[in-house]
Amino acid sequence: MKNINNQIKSLFTEQVSNWELARTNFEGLKTVRTKSFSFDDFEVKVQFNPARIVSSGAKVDAKTIAERKCFLCAANRPAEQKSVEFGDYEILVNPFPIFPEHFTVPRREHVPQRIKPYFTDMLRLAQALDDYLVFYNGPQCGASAPDHMHFQAGTKDFLPLVNDYKRLKDTHTQLLVESETFQLFSFNDYLRTVYCIESTDIESAEDSFEKLYAHYSTDENEEPMMNIVCTFETDKWYTFVLPRKAFRPWQYTAEGDQQLLVSPATVEMCGIFITPVESHFERIAKEDVESILEQVSFE
Repeated sequence: MKNINNQIKSLFTEQVSNWELARTNFEGLKTVRTKSFSFDDFEVKVQFNPARIVSSGAKVDAKTIAERKCFLCAANRPAEQKSVEFGDYEILVNPFPIFPEHFTVPRREHVPQRIKPYFTDMLRLAQALDDYLVFYNGPQCGASAPDHMHFQAGTKDFLPLVNDYKRLKDTHTQLLVESETFQLFSFNDYLRTVYCIESTDIESAEDSFEKLYAHYSTDENEEPMMNIVCTFETDKWYTFVLPRKAFRPWQYTAEGDQQLLVSPATVEMCGIFITPVESHFERIAKEDVESILEQVSFE
């Protein structure tokens, strides 16, 4: 069987050639406007991406979810949307992209967005898709389909956090726990709490993650709010866990010139703020970035 990386690259080429929606939106990425704010040793980027209004503006309350058809279920997808199989999952090209190559990876069955039963799946997916990074938005942390379990995957070197970690590890991290097979680090002085689990085997990564999960869990029936990114390189998993304390900042529902339609998900938590409204892109300032991260994440 062909390498899964090659299969999804072929899928991507086919979809942007033959699916008008995907072609238009990926072409649009080439002309998105960006700006960045410097925070001494790192930057946070802001991107004006109008196609992302679909996700940034998504209503994810129980009533709305119950009344709409699930767009990740195979029966409800556009006829043009093709897939590559991966075990219990299907890999799809995301037609509303942020990454130069952007995929959604839904589970075949319609089950709620929950990470704990499927964390090992995320590790195996990252290992298989080692040309990409894999990420997870919690059901109240940016997932626009909290009713259907899914991951996403994207271009590996795109998220500032992953690159910052490699660059700043010696000066901005603290080793919390280690064994022969894993190390758990915390990222310091980064505007938000970030943990990184470096592991050479799945079992120790899973054990370390479950301890973090339990630490932030306040209700056994509710998943603690978090975003997760995982990459696999040189026979090691790097799993970034970003715990959350809020879904959206007050600016999201503010009126007039105070409104900023920024709905933080993994991409924002990792250093790229997506603004689908041009005036909001022009208006957002460094102080707004600090305020939003302070509201939604732990210090």
